[in-house]
Amino acid sequence: MGQRFDAVVVGAGQAGPSLAERLGKSGRKVAVVERKLVGGTCVNTGCIPTKSMVASAYVAHMGRRATDYGVDHGSGVSVDMQRVWQRTRGISDRSRGNVESWLAGMPNVSLLRGHATFESAHGLRVGDELIEANEIFLNVGGRAVMPDFPGVNTVPYLTNVGVLDLRELPRHLVIVGGSYIGLEFGQMFRRFGAEVSIVERSERLLPREDPEVSAAIVDILQGEGITLHLAAECIELHGEAGDVSVVARCADPRMEVRGTHILLAVGRQPNTDTLGLDKAGVATDAHGYIVVDDQCRTNVEGIWAMGDCNGKGAFTHTSYNDYEIVAANVLDSEPRRISDRIPAYALFIDPPLGRIGLTEQEALRSGHDVRVGVRPMARVGRAVERGETLGFMKVIVDGSTEQLLGAAILGVNGDEAIHCLLDIMYAKAPYRSVTHAVHIHPTVAELLPTTLQSLTKAG
Repeated sequence: MGQRFDAVVVGAGQAGPSLAERLGKSGRKVAVVERKLVGGTCVNTGCIPTKSMVASAYVAHMGRRATDYGVDHGSGVSVDMQRVWQRTRGISDRSRGNVESWLAGMPNVSLLRGHATFESAHGLRVGDELIEANEIFLNVGGRAVMPDFPGVNTVPYLTNVGVLDLRELPRHLVIVGGSYIGLEFGQMFRRFGAEVSIVERSERLLPREDPEVSAAIVDILQGEGITLHLAAECIELHGEAGDVSVVARCADPRMEVRGTHILLAVGRQPNTDTLGLDKAGVATDAHGYIVVDDQCRTNVEGIWAMGDCNGKGAFTHTSYNDYEIVAANVLDSEPRRISDRIPAYALFIDPPLGRIGLTEQEALRSGHDVRVGVRPMARVGRAVERGETLGFMKVIVDGSTEQLLGAAILGVNGDEAIHCLLDIMYAKAPYRSVTHAVHIHPTVAELLPTTLQSLTKAG
């Protein structure tokens, strides 16, 4: 006879521990199962370590620009990758330790180490032990996609996990994939001093963004000496450690990019393939994501799925919101829904891109009376004073309803300023609430009212 719990949370990522604490405080006997590192992707191989490295890269970049600000830095800038790694790992390890201590102090919650697999709809095997519960919450996260490129099984390559452990600077890093992960690592390693080439199969970077956003990001990256290779179809990997190449056979003309290291950043996939979901009867889609309704419930009574594994968001903040939705419905009788969530995310290159809601193209396709306001960051006093004037602000409004539909801020502090508009969208307030607001000078956000006062009809 196995051990009996009231609830089991599989995975100690962003949503799992928070939900476990709430369940434990409700009086439930709770098990949290974790097969590897507490804290999940964000703490161990995602946001926290990568943004720590971005910070080191930013300091290196600004060090090289010091004379622009009247600062003499003597013999120049050098980057010690071992010390960068130590700083990054220290921040990540402390974050994981904090989560472990938090879990250890939770009432009615036990942490079980091992890989969980379903044996029935309410039974899970963890190592040699069978555990049972009426409520099971899956928070198993995702991992890097391993593409079926020719050569992928013989040519050495890095993923977002392995690249974090580099203690020496690659001479030439070739990145396959020109989306968020690839671009952030690309700029970061370029600023550390590596030669960087980015190979992307689409005809432009970030094809889901409006064309002028993609074009501005291209200018930023190329301005720092990153080489971009677009429309790279039929990719193959060749070579051996220290001498590798990426070949795009179907590019016109045929494309070959040689370097010392390859980073594959071609997408993410859910960690659902070894859970034994078929034994529980839990449905997945064609990509392996667990199918859920608007409250994160699967098709099986008593089983929920939160975070990256349900395909409803690929971010730490959407995973945490999944926890909030589940807790609201299960514990608080509050009918919160995934569909109430407004898309919001950032690209943490420098300067960052903050994005909310619809793009201009999406708004036009949806039939809205689209009005657009744009202002360059060169018109923002704070950006001029800091000497960081790259990028622009763009707001999308429905002229008939006066509702904000979306926005993009590519520029210094854009990832923070965008929340002024996001909160207006959640409040369903008219955009004039912003135009009539008095913002603090000198800040980046102070130009948002001005941007919304200069709308023109799109299309």
